[in-house]
Amino acid sequence: MSDTNMQSDSPVKPKSERRRWLSAPGIIFLALVTQVPFVVTIYFSFRGWNLLRPDSNVFIGLRNYSRILQNEDFYVILWNTVVLTLSVVFITLVMGMLFALLLNRPFRGQAIARTLLISPFLVMPVVTAVLWKNVLLDPIFGFSAYLLKLLGLPALNIIEKFPMASVVTIVSWQWIPFVMLILLAGLQSLPESAVEAASIDGAGGFSMFRYIIFPHLRSFIEIALLLEVIFVLNVFGVIFVTTSGGPGISTTNLPYEIYKEAFSRWNVGKASALGVFAVILANFVVFMFLRVLRRRQEGEVA
Repeated sequence: MSDTNMQSDSPVKPKSERRRWLSAPGIIFLALVTQVPFVVTIYFSFRGWNLLRPDSNVFIGLRNYSRILQNEDFYVILWNTVVLTLSVVFITLVMGMLFALLLNRPFRGQAIARTLLISPFLVMPVVTAVLWKNVLLDPIFGFSAYLLKLLGLPALNIIEKFPMASVVTIVSWQWIPFVMLILLAGLQSLPESAVEAASIDGAGGFSMFRYIIFPHLRSFIEIALLLEVIFVLNVFGVIFVTTSGGPGISTTNLPYEIYKEAFSRWNVGKASALGVFAVILANFVVFMFLRVLRRRQEGEVA
């Protein structure tokens, strides 16, 4: 009997070992692409290397971190990063939900409307920023200047007057299609029998959304927000083209501050320390998000 057990178990072990070997190249590649640069960043964050002073590449310990934490501008930049991320996430969730509900109903020209609504997500961020800055919001030749002139109002430099709101609007315009597509996929996976049963029971539009549609879309919303938060935390091109982080540092976020520190002041050590803070912030946000999801799933199981 022991021989039969050994014979039945022997084919299983090679299969599991083959699966491990097949996944090894992907794990190695992922480690090389993500972890090795991060380790190098941590290494340089402990050094005072400034490219303008070649002899400054010496070990200084936690001095870069202490200087960052003692600088009041860092907390303003951190607040700008959080405000930009939360504002974009809220706007894209609301507008993405509205557009998804609209596209989920059959109407004439639905395919054209879907294509037009998806197109902003296919445009590069820098091109998006140039389009908004020079075509839509230019105070002299832009479309906004034309509308203000039609209304008899004076010309207004919207980006200069409302810099953070302008950045939030541009980034939201680009990310609304992303949320819309995920929610639209969720709506199309909703069983028609549940909708028909709710309508037969007399459920109105709001009740249908609250008790049928929204609970079904909850997992899709969580996936969309999690991915969007990770990407919006790294917004750089829009800020670079439109406001350059100004006026002052009113629209500077962590990625743009890292760029200025590394390529304007050539301070590799401090830029690396800021990069470590950016990674910590992103991981903290993702950790809190996953923790909320885990609690919700445990509550549903209970």
